[in-house]
Amino acid sequence: MNKPSVSAGVVAGVALGAAALGAAAVAVRAACLQVARTRNGLARVKRVHDESGDEVRVLVQGGVYQSASYVGERWAEPVFAYYRAFDDVFESEDAMRDAYGHGINRMLVLGGGGFAYPKFALMSHEGLRMDVIEYDGEITRLARRWFYLDELERAVGDRLRVITAEARSYLGVTSVGHRRYDVVVSDCFGGAEPVRELATVEALRLVRGSLNVGGVYVANIVSASEGSDVTFLRDCAATALEVFAHVWVVPCGDAEFGGEENYLLIASDGNYAFAEAVPFDTDFLGTVLHDK
Repeated sequence: MNKPSVSAGVVAGVALGAAALGAAAVAVRAACLQVARTRNGLARVKRVHDESGDEVRVLVQGGVYQSASYVGERWAEPVFAYYRAFDDVFESEDAMRDAYGHGINRMLVLGGGGFAYPKFALMSHEGLRMDVIEYDGEITRLARRWFYLDELERAVGDRLRVITAEARSYLGVTSVGHRRYDVVVSDCFGGAEPVRELATVEALRLVRGSLNVGGVYVANIVSASEGSDVTFLRDCAATALEVFAHVWVVPCGDAEFGGEENYLLIASDGNYAFAEAVPFDTDFLGTVLHDK
């Protein structure tokens, strides 16, 4: 665990503005491009524009933005701040290589959505190989049609594997099998709600079993009540410390897109440093989550 030094109240107020997965963005001139029935209800693909007038496609479920992509030449560029923040895991790579003999070569992403982070990561890191787990085939079809997944697959070839599966079940297979990853990224939501079954001690033990020694787990955690409620983040931090030796919290607020605040929860048995992490004290830790 990091040395405690900052109270829960400070952590809750650190993020700048609001971030990706929240309610409405500041975009205007929205137009619906497609409506599709998915396993989590209706999904809509909408065309909006950011503050500078650039066209953005967004995937909307449960009244919130699940994913977004610029249109045209910027198709692999992140729209939301937390997509860029996921790349903070690469700050551990040199120390990981020195301590454990490997860098970040294989990554598992739980939750495909519009494949925003896979696009960014695979196009930014030439040697990276990635498996993406998306349990809803209709979401993957939307990603190919509207969010440049087809373009990404052409660009990176077999460095990307898209697997239609339920994330928890897939983790159960890899944790007892021979496939291991250097990083596991969790970005799974059902509408506005996080997938709690991926945040429990039992689930994180499966994540740890899927990682190479010294590997890193990173999850996107979203606040509630317009940023004032970080109960789930506190619970996830406490839970991760039951499984991993070290936990970090990284605020990744977004000044342009409105809604809830996003945080990255990073956990590892490796003792790394992340420049944007904020220290927290033991008062910040919430309730350890278990399967019911």
